[in-house]
Amino acid sequence: MKPKGRPKKCRIVKFTPLISQFSPRGKAGRPDETCLNLDELEAVRLADLSGFKQKECAEQMHVSQQTFSRILKKARKEIATAIVRGHAIKIHGGKYQIQIPKQNPVPDQK
Repeated sequence: MKPKGRPKKCRIVKFTPLISQFSPRGKAGRPDETCLNLDELEAVRLADLSGFKQKECAEQMHVSQQTFSRILKKARKEIATAIVRGHAIKIHGGKYQIQIPKQNPVPDQK
């Protein structure tokens, strides 16, 4: 059976995380996991960390503004769920293409 709808467009990611999993401390046993796709992490990085407007973020990821908004909303929900429920956040997967920029995309922390 064919999947319904249009196939997902490949998203451009300009950042690969050094750490692919975050785990809560202070919770006994092995915590449940919440998965965050790499394109969702890129959306959070562009919108929340770098402070770009959604239109600029969408252009950088080569998707429409509506698609970017959907990606960002899903990512924020996954992160909030993990924090509130004490889940580990595992970063992997998604439909993306890595495009390494000439400069460091993460602003220096002061």
